[in-house]
Amino acid sequence: MGKYEDLAKKIVSEVGGKDNINSLTHCITRLRFKLKDESVAHDDILKNMDGVVTVMKAGGQYQVVIGNHVPAVYEDVLAVAGISGAASEDAPAEKQKPFDALIDIISGCFQPFLGALCAAGMVKGINALLIFFDLIKDTSGTYIMLNAVGDAVFYFLPMFIAVAASRKFKLPEFTALALAAALLYPAIQKSAIIVEGAKPLGKLIGIEYYTTFAGIPLIANDYASSAVPIIFVVWVGSKINNWAKKVVPELISTFFVPMITLLVTMPIGFLIVGPVISLLTEALNKGFSSVYDFSGILFGLLLAAFWQVLVMFGLHWALVPMAIMQFGSQGYSNILAVTSCVSFAQTAALIALYTKIFKKKDRGLLMPAIISGIAGVTEPAIYGITLPRVKPFVISCIGAAVGGAYAGLTKVTSYSMGGLGIFGIPNFISNGNDGTVKGSMGSLVNDVIAILIAMAVTFVLVVLFVPKEYDAETVEVDLTVDAKFVSGGTVFAPATGEVLPLSQAGDAAFSEGLLGQGAVILPSIGEVVAPFDGEVMTLFPTKHAIGLVSENGAELLIHVGIDTVQLDGKHFEAFVKQGDKVKKGQKLVTFDIKAIEAAGFNTQIPILVTNTPDFAAVKPTTAKQVKAGDKFIDVL
Repeated sequence: MGKYEDLAKKIVSEVGGKDNINSLTHCITRLRFKLKDESVAHDDILKNMDGVVTVMKAGGQYQVVIGNHVPAVYEDVLAVAGISGAASEDAPAEKQKPFDALIDIISGCFQPFLGALCAAGMVKGINALLIFFDLIKDTSGTYIMLNAVGDAVFYFLPMFIAVAASRKFKLPEFTALALAAALLYPAIQKSAIIVEGAKPLGKLIGIEYYTTFAGIPLIANDYASSAVPIIFVVWVGSKINNWAKKVVPELISTFFVPMITLLVTMPIGFLIVGPVISLLTEALNKGFSSVYDFSGILFGLLLAAFWQVLVMFGLHWALVPMAIMQFGSQGYSNILAVTSCVSFAQTAALIALYTKIFKKKDRGLLMPAIISGIAGVTEPAIYGITLPRVKPFVISCIGAAVGGAYAGLTKVTSYSMGGLGIFGIPNFISNGNDGTVKGSMGSLVNDVIAILIAMAVTFVLVVLFVPKEYDAETVEVDLTVDAKFVSGGTVFAPATGEVLPLSQAGDAAFSEGLLGQGAVILPSIGEVVAPFDGEVMTLFPTKHAIGLVSENGAELLIHVGIDTVQLDGKHFEAFVKQGDKVKKGQKLVTFDIKAIEAAGFNTQIPILVTNTPDFAAVKPTTAKQVKAGDKFIDVL
């Protein structure tokens, strides 16, 4: 195990334990779980956990945002949970909305090798820089070797996708690789090249064909660097493979099942799937290009403005394959080029916030988030700083939109799919495939200008329109505002029973103060009442925990029992719902103490001020016993 073993154990526990995990993958900053039941995961606990930025639910995935070090955390989570990361063979099929299922498939087929893809793109960028500065010639051995390293992932892209797709569709990986290798077989590639003077045998759906398979017209396609056809071929192969396993005797299934899968799938792939999908993706690609050509300004403005929102919900994966197809078919792409400035807009918002935020905890987050943003990783900035404040996030989208509009106006073009942020700038050095001079820097210069525009607009707007923030004690001393706004007020006891220090809570997430400071009540009466006038922020579906916010801004978590989420709401009854306004002493939840104890659960009630860092002090009562309504915690 690695250095994140403790964090991994907590994450696995709070997503419902290893038995609740169907599969796990990760991208640049997120752990992406497929859970059997998302309702048993403790969203609020995970969001407030040290080492976790936030939790997102999108595309049928339960996403735990970690940050740049997610690969190391991922390895420790796999070890703790005892899983391989791929979906379990006997995991029950999960019902998803069609669009969620599509995004899940697309992201699942690209995320696993995204690091290798970006690395290859960066090598291509380095090669372009060496050519530009005349350090090597494009006939030299150095250029040829670096070009091979950079181009290999893109040329053999179907093989990388085949492995990832095999995990999604539960087809043996080597069978999937065999399918991809057949698509890339040299003779197949040559068949896509029409020899001068060759006469077509006929036309099919308006396309000339020059050869047949068993008398059936075969439309030749070049599948090198293609992205989508192999996904559908592997899907067809998985269906054939499952059928073959049922009909082939087990004694000979080891080699007969793969043979049947290959013999049936590949003709379907060559004759139907490949040509049809290639035509559809080509039409889609032309559609994007037409929109871009019609109004590059509008295209760049809208895509850059909403790019971070798309990323937050995982919807950007619908566009990534389009860009990859452009790189494969024409050697350059415009689709995602206009989004290059987006991460820099977020970074500019953080730099501006450095002049605005003086809360010690939040200020400490700024510099690491700025460094991540420069490298193109914006999740720490978004979830930790800009999105919770709303206005900086919206302003960064406005700045990105202006930069994207300039990029669209000047037809900024990306010539490789390499690194992110500052490491992605070499992607804009021309490779000559679009008619520009090889090694020319026109697109790179315009990309840098777009970045500077996005940063300048964002920085100025944040400075002008975002107010300053101070720690509570600083505000009290320096600004002398009404104490109501620097004090969370009094939290009255929400239950009757024995008072215990927080350190005696039966769960380390509570006892170690990871979720905030407070105290514990060992209840003698199975009733929880409102500890102040306020609002219900969260009521867990299992009714064992409730989150409240007071009129003075104190956020409170009342957690009835330890691990009682496993009771799935049994022995609990709620009398309020999320969003309800409540008055001090109003009944919130009742529970059966004896039944819960009989089921083997601790009935302690940890009561925590989850936004403790926003206040000068959280002081629990020193009394040994309290009745509901007694003074319990002073939030100063």
